Amino acid sequence: MPVSSTSYPTADPQVLEAEVAIVGGGPAGLMAAEVLSQRGVSVHLFDVMPSVGRKFLLAGRGGLNLTHSETALQFRSRYSTGRTQVAAWLDGMDAQAVRNWAHSLGIETFVGSSGRVFPTEMKAAPLLRAWLHRLRHPQSGVPVQFHMRHRCLGWRGPNLIFERSNDLPPLLVKARSTVFAMGGASWPRLGSDGAWVPLFLEQGVGVSPLKPANCGFDVTGRHGQGWTAHFRDKFAGQPLKTVALTVPALDGMQEPPRFARRGEFVVTQTGLEGSLIYAASALLRDDLERGGPALVCIDLLPDKSWAQVLEAVMWPRGSRSLSSHLKSRLGLDGVKMGLLHELCTAETLGKPQDLAACIKGLPVHLEKTRPIAEAISTAGGVCFEGLTPALMMKTKPAVYCAGEMLDWEAPTGGYLLTACLASGAHAARGVLADLFTKINA
Repeated sequence: MPVSSTSYPTADPQVLEAEVAIVGGGPAGLMAAEVLSQRGVSVHLFDVMPSVGRKFLLAGRGGLNLTHSETALQFRSRYSTGRTQVAAWLDGMDAQAVRNWAHSLGIETFVGSSGRVFPTEMKAAPLLRAWLHRLRHPQSGVPVQFHMRHRCLGWRGPNLIFERSNDLPPLLVKARSTVFAMGGASWPRLGSDGAWVPLFLEQGVGVSPLKPANCGFDVTGRHGQGWTAHFRDKFAGQPLKTVALTVPALDGMQEPPRFARRGEFVVTQTGLEGSLIYAASALLRDDLERGGPALVCIDLLPDKSWAQVLEAVMWPRGSRSLSSHLKSRLGLDGVKMGLLHELCTAETLGKPQDLAACIKGLPVHLEKTRPIAEAISTAGGVCFEGLTPALMMKTKPAVYCAGEMLDWEAPTGGYLLTACLASGAHAARGVLADLFTKINA
């Protein structure tokens, strides 16, 4: 973790002079390095992990979602916090530019049925290998110098100081410009642990508290204590497919809902997670932060109308159990039927109109977000008020920030990665402009 200026190592450091130092080897830091190196700028990139791009590789295990194919207007509307700033980054590197960049690395892409853009091979590793090869062996420009297992401890005077492994003395880096791209606080075992926050606060840099984004939630449960052991043991890990999720208006169940979308998600040991939950997570997280209830309503059969469901529920079932009846008439079984039994009282299940209402809008109360370390991404970060439009700190000239450590958030679907890449390129252009001004001063 970064430490305060009062706990710097006492050993005499070695000294490295650099034109530009980049701290963080994720997509934002690597893109900043590429833009600068291609313009002939000498770049030294530092990362605390043994290799770069670890979270990038993890994100690509199930298929690397590079960006999205929707229109530019739709694309930009997906960003909530920081939308104005992200729009400026996208002016320099939008979704099509990301695809073009991947193609320049020899990685072909395709548009999936949802509009998301993936590499043809679906994996992140081939792209990262090609990218690192170009950074180390560029056809033009200068190679990027990589320094792994270097933990940034902050500043000693105007210079950066790093702790190194293998009993090496600390490294003092005298850089003309610095780009921080250290990530948020999700998946800390991959390097993004948010430990830079107190370091920045100590330097007078405004930081909005980091909080989980694109995250799962724990449920309250009908008995106020989460899932019952029976439901958890039988259904945890099972997906709820072909459902619709709504987040009601703040004043209750009145229309229109604040969120409504079809998709799927997963029942977990403690609650719910998955793509449909992630898409609504910012609203739900903010509801919890305000101290109010966080409620989602699940339409278990979105392809059937309320009238069709009511008719099926009211159909005489004779000696059949309710579960057998609903499976026969509506195809409702498995985890969907389990949810009804878990969240509805016997009285509700026994009243056709109430049961039909629950099938078409089963209310699930959420208790809290899952820990930030489990989130796909984080919200919060360095406040834009303390940065110039070029992403340079107002309190520390020639020091820039990029990527997820900035105060913005976006849903999954390629929006996160695109904005991280674009912010790295944007910060690098700010560095270039600053260096050019100093050279010609």
